[in-house]
Amino acid sequence: MPTILGEIKRHFRDRAWSVRVSRGIQERNAKIGREVDRLSSRLGRSPTVEELAEATESTVEQVLEALQGAQAYTTVPLEQTVGEDGEVLDWLGGEDPGYDQAEERLVLARGLEILPARERQIVTLRFFEGLTQREIAERVGVSQMHVSRLLRRAIARMQGELTP
Repeated sequence: MPTILGEIKRHFRDRAWSVRVSRGIQERNAKIGREVDRLSSRLGRSPTVEELAEATESTVEQVLEALQGAQAYTTVPLEQTVGEDGEVLDWLGGEDPGYDQAEERLVLARGLEILPARERQIVTLRFFEGLTQREIAERVGVSQMHVSRLLRRAIARMQGELTP
């Protein structure tokens, strides 16, 4: 009988949790659960974290860790409604706008690679550093009109290469 009981406990310890939680936390959680029942009946109220720590000979941090780890025992379906607020998925958050920006950066990097070094520098100064055409002209040593032509040519070249 002890062997069978041990195997059943091991099965639930290793297979029933939704997220893998260490054995120590699982065992501490079970011990805390027993102490909650015992202390609740003795005190006539729910025990505090400090009382649980004392009863289980653990620290407050260990008790809090075990209680938090207990939340991994079950999962909530994302389609489940949460009161009047809607589905859990809506409550958890949305799509990160950074994903679109990351894809755009990759395309832009490919476009910059096809440009000659001088045009790449001018495009970088204009669109990444925010310099005016006049400031770029002073830095590169050409006229503002020439910077305008080079920018137009670089953008056209990038569009031609990147547009399907």
